[in-house]
Amino acid sequence: MLFSSYAFLFWFLPLTLLFYFLPMAFGGRRALPWQNAVLLWASLFFYAWGEPIYVLLMMGVIVADTLLGLVIARSKHKKVLLWAAVSLHILLLFYYKYAANFASVFGFFIQQPHLPLGISFYTFQAISYLADVYRGHVQAERNPALLGVYIALFPQLIAGPIVPYTDVDHALRHRRHSLEGAAAGTGRFAAGLAKKLLLADAMGALFSTLAHGSQPTALGSWTALIAFALQIYFDFSGYSDMAIGLGRIFGFRFPENFHYPYMAKSMTDFWRRWHMTLSGFFKSYVYIPLGGNRRGVWRTVFNLFVVWSLTGIWHGATWNFLLWGVYYFALLTLEKLVLSRFSVHVPAFFKHTAALLGILIGWLIFALDSSTPALSLSALPQWLLQLLGANGFASKHELYEIGRHLPLLLVAGVGATPWPRRLYHRITHAGRGQWMRAALPLAALLLCIVDLSDAGFHPFLYFRF
Repeated sequence: MLFSSYAFLFWFLPLTLLFYFLPMAFGGRRALPWQNAVLLWASLFFYAWGEPIYVLLMMGVIVADTLLGLVIARSKHKKVLLWAAVSLHILLLFYYKYAANFASVFGFFIQQPHLPLGISFYTFQAISYLADVYRGHVQAERNPALLGVYIALFPQLIAGPIVPYTDVDHALRHRRHSLEGAAAGTGRFAAGLAKKLLLADAMGALFSTLAHGSQPTALGSWTALIAFALQIYFDFSGYSDMAIGLGRIFGFRFPENFHYPYMAKSMTDFWRRWHMTLSGFFKSYVYIPLGGNRRGVWRTVFNLFVVWSLTGIWHGATWNFLLWGVYYFALLTLEKLVLSRFSVHVPAFFKHTAALLGILIGWLIFALDSSTPALSLSALPQWLLQLLGANGFASKHELYEIGRHLPLLLVAGVGATPWPRRLYHRITHAGRGQWMRAALPLAALLLCIVDLSDAGFHPFLYFRF
């Protein structure tokens, strides 16, 4: 079930809200246990809608992690048990994502199992819970239903953000609700839905048209890369906005996942702004435990290589994702060890331009897909030559498609900056700002509903990870 679907917007979400807030209408003192039960069953149903078999796998993970957390908390051999528990989760993830690819390296063939939706995200949340229990940051949860709400919570179940257990431990037992919070959450949800339907899907259509055309020119290739960069940003940040907004409605405060990443002035700055919860996970549970930057230059380089190789592999089993991770390892290492010494004297404009160029080349590697000859990994050298003008500067077909999409391309480009947010705050803090705070999200929802009536099935890009 997609957030951007009639089934979710007009059936699942209204019924969930009705049953969730029903006890509060009667002033019940035991409203929160009821609400947690509603969230758990709604989340399991939401997942079962798309994964009727693998919902059993998720329920198994919830029960297993409840027991593992209690055992780790009480044991004298906490580290051994933690490694065993984490290994079980990694093996589970490895089997569903990489088994067939790994077997093919050794000349074997096995049928690649269907990838359960969201397994990369809820597996990392389960690992963070066990690690925090081991560190003593949280108490082991005795109630599998409460841990189930954390792992299976439908707003961020499929594609994040990755929420550490420490962020929601208190809210699971003592959260409060308000009309102000629900209004803010609704507005955030509407903004995310508009990002996905009105911008991301349009940019995806432009990218597909230009990237799969015959012999793309320099203009077509660069425009395709810019369209893909905007598509993946609005697609993924749109989902995160919807998740954060829904969480706010239900009384949770999920961490931010994006902070205008294309305003970055370096690769380091980009990864402080892009998919921040994934970067935070690898920093807290991989980079720092490995020693971070405290054990000398070469150990720091090794730790960065491990983190970025894992980041690439986490996104998928194909070689382009590993190459993408190594690409960022190389850029970040170069930046840390060499370029940081000279960047103080470089004007901000040139730093920003260089960062955007590096980001776009990274998205080219990321977008490669072995199922499409025009975007296979072997086509990477040809794409780099196209960007330099090997097929000419422009074609009539590309100029037509770019002209047709130009208004939305410009809107998306401006939308990836802080300017629309600043304008929104200026408008809503004016004389009749309270009306604008209600009218703008409502207008966005109405536009999205109109778009849904004419749209096909457009899943979020990060669903495949």
